[in-house]
Amino acid sequence: MTGYLTTHVLDTARGCPAEGIKIALYKVSDDSHEKITETVTNADGRTDSPILPAETFETGTYELVFFCGDYLRASGQAGDAPMFLDQVPIRFGMSEADSHYHVPLLLSPYGYSTYRGS
Repeated sequence: MTGYLTTHVLDTARGCPAEGIKIALYKVSDDSHEKITETVTNADGRTDSPILPAETFETGTYELVFFCGDYLRASGQAGDAPMFLDQVPIRFGMSEADSHYHVPLLLSPYGYSTYRGS
């Protein structure tokens, strides 16, 4: 297999990469979650390496959890407690064993979006 998974986070409210966001990756099967790895975004809003590199890539259902609360608080965007967005989970499937999957998060204090990038 030569597939791999990457991600990044953009702060759409401020128009810049979101640095310092913790991201956890889970493999999902039925009702169980197995934590695969955890990382933090760099100054470019990206991870320093693929969050799921080719050597450990498997097809299946996964979940990325973006821990956005600390970032939103630090950037003065958190609003009143409780925060509207603190953790953002994105569940997705990867069915092509030789593909690059890119799952970014476009974040603002009151909304987010994602897509399959390239």
